[in-house]
Amino acid sequence: MGNNFDEYGSVWNGGLALIKLLIRWFIKDYQNVDNKKVREAYGVLSGVTGIICNVFLFIVKITVGLVMNSIAVISDAFNNLSDLGSSLVGILGVKLSNRPPDEEHPHGHGRYEYISSLVVSFIIFGVGLELLRNSFWKIIKPEEVTLSTISILLLVISVAVKLWMFSYNRYIGKIINSGINKATAQDSLNDAIATTAVLAGTLIGRFVSFPLDGIMGLIISALIMYTGFGIAKDSVDLLLGLCPNSELIESINSYFLVGEKIKGTHDLKVHDYGPGRISASIHAEVPEGADIVEIHSIIDEIEQRIKNELGIDIVVHMDPVEEKKEDCCNDDK
Repeated sequence: MGNNFDEYGSVWNGGLALIKLLIRWFIKDYQNVDNKKVREAYGVLSGVTGIICNVFLFIVKITVGLVMNSIAVISDAFNNLSDLGSSLVGILGVKLSNRPPDEEHPHGHGRYEYISSLVVSFIIFGVGLELLRNSFWKIIKPEEVTLSTISILLLVISVAVKLWMFSYNRYIGKIINSGINKATAQDSLNDAIATTAVLAGTLIGRFVSFPLDGIMGLIISALIMYTGFGIAKDSVDLLLGLCPNSELIESINSYFLVGEKIKGTHDLKVHDYGPGRISASIHAEVPEGADIVEIHSIIDEIEQRIKNELGIDIVVHMDPVEEKKEDCCNDDK
């Protein structure tokens, strides 16, 4: 996995320099991302960083929003407050998901991370719904919005912070394959777009007579709810169990079809119990007259390779099949 770390480290060098420095400072053995403790440390670091950034952004935006008397900016501020709650849920989720298997949960607690993502989506959707209501009233009863150079500068700074949060969450999400971080990255990008839209709308609103501030608030709240719905759908899909993608199916099958001893495969089933906790089963078709000890040894080797290279615990059932006549003729030749 060290190679992946270097690969992703080459992306967004400027924006990621700080998070890479924090990773080296606070995460011992940071390149060993297959280790559950290291993976947990990544999740906690991203969550704490998110809390600090969102507290800063909430204070900045709520101050600017109240001074400007802008419902759009205030809506954006409370969106950041919901992101703070999401970061807390994310830390709790990564802590719970790292608990070892027990009698009631033999496959571990990895799906706590998916449940945490679902809770995050509820928080996001709830905030969006409340802001939708406030924006609607702002359209009915519009109020004058004031703007200053300092307000513009603070909003530009907040956009830069959210873009940095997007980059580091995407980076960590790829490194540790975390659904929470990937969802947070998308949410951060949406926030940056929303704040940019608020700023643009406020500037344009000075030259038009209709309640652009309230309309921008409606658009932002709709974007927030759409993001929450998307995260919820992805989380529910993972909890219910998705069919493995075609790339994974092809990759697993390729391990079995490289030699002559295994004629085919069928009935592949993949079970996702959380990031890094994937189990699978498959039927391997073997010649009915083959040496069972030799075949068993080959399959053991394949199982171990899949475990080491794909991180999947796979169980293989051997199905004896009758060899086709043309195969026999080719053997005689």
